[in-house]
Amino acid sequence: MVPKAVFRGILVTGFCSLLWLTFRHLRGSRAVFTESLQSIDLLSPASHHGRKTSELYASRAAHDLCSVHGYSAFVPKSPSSERKVYDMLMINDELDFLEIRLDALYDYVDYFIIVESAKSFQANSKPLILKENWDRFRRYHHKIIYHELVFPSNFDPHRAWDYEDLQRDAPFDQVLLNLNGPRAPNKGDVLIVADVDEIPRPQTLLVLQYCDFPRRLTLSSKFYYYSFQFLHTGPEWQHPQATYYQGHQTLKPTNLRNGDGGFRPFRFLERDVLSNAGWHCSSCFQTIDQFLNKMASFSHRWMNREEYRDKDKIAAAVREGKDLWGREQDQFVRIEDNKDMPSLVLNEPNRFGYMISRDGPSAGFVDYNRKEKI
Repeated sequence: MVPKAVFRGILVTGFCSLLWLTFRHLRGSRAVFTESLQSIDLLSPASHHGRKTSELYASRAAHDLCSVHGYSAFVPKSPSSERKVYDMLMINDELDFLEIRLDALYDYVDYFIIVESAKSFQANSKPLILKENWDRFRRYHHKIIYHELVFPSNFDPHRAWDYEDLQRDAPFDQVLLNLNGPRAPNKGDVLIVADVDEIPRPQTLLVLQYCDFPRRLTLSSKFYYYSFQFLHTGPEWQHPQATYYQGHQTLKPTNLRNGDGGFRPFRFLERDVLSNAGWHCSSCFQTIDQFLNKMASFSHRWMNREEYRDKDKIAAAVREGKDLWGREQDQFVRIEDNKDMPSLVLNEPNRFGYMISRDGPSAGFVDYNRKEKI
C-alpha cells in the first residue's frame, strides 16, 4: 500500500508541477504601461531601423517589456520567422471608428480581417456600408482583408445571437483558415477578437507580439460612453480578447469572447487579464440615425423598443451622460479636457468633435437641431 500511495503522490506532484510550469505566468490582472518605457520605445515599428527580426525577439528591450507585464519573451519557431498579428473584426456602419482603429494600429498589425454582413442580427437586410465606402480607406487597403459574410446552407438561426456568432466566427472560419502564401497563419501568430469600437492601445500590441501570453487573454479597456467625455464608473470593459494560432486547436472567436470552448478544467488556468489595455467607446455616434440603426441591430431586442427610439430622449441622455435605458449599473463620470483617446481623435478635433464633447443643444449629433431650453 505504501509504494502505491507514494507512487500516486509522485504522480500528483508531477502533474501539479507540470500545471505550474505551464501556467506559471498567470498571476491575475496586470496593467499595460502607457508611459514611455525604453523597451516600448525601442520595439515600436518606427525604431526598428532595419534590425533583424531575430534580434528584436532576443533583445533586452523585448525581455524587459515582457518582464514588466509578467510574461516571458516569445521565441519564434525559427530565427527568420516573425510573429504575425491578425485583427479580426465585424462591422456594421461604424466607419469613423474603423478609420480611427486602422490609424492607431496600422503599424502594429499585419492583417485586418473585416467581415461585413448583408443582414443585421435581427435578420433584416442592410447595405454593405464598408463596401460602398471602400475608397475612403484606400491608404489602408494593403493590410485589409475584406470579406462579405457567407451564410452556410445549414445555417438555421433560432435567435439573434446566432447571427452574431456566425459573423464573429467568420474571420476565422471563412477567412483565416483559407489564407495561403505569406498571409497564411503560422502557429503562435497573434489573433485579436474585437468589435470595431474596442481598440487596443499600440503598447498592448507590442506586448502581444513580443511576449508569451496565455491562451485566453482579456484586453480590459477603459469604458467610455457616447464620447470620450464620459467614463464608466464601474469595472473596465472586458473586451477585446487575444489568443494565438494553434491550428485545429485554436480557440474560435465566439468561444474566446464568451470564455468557453477548449478543455473545461483548463479554462481558468488559461486566462489572464491586461487592464488599461485599450479604449471602448460605446454608442459614440455622429448621427442619431446611426444610434437608431445600432438599436435596430441589437441582439438584445428589448433595447430597441419604441420608447427608447425617441430622438429627444436620445439627445438628452447623450448630452447629460446618462444611460438611455436607465440601467442602474451603468453610471458615468464626466471628464474635462480628457487626453486619453486614440491619436486620430485627439489630433483631428474638427472631424471627431462629437467623440470629444457632447455639450450643446445638438449633443454633438449633426442630424439633430432641436433647440433646448436652458
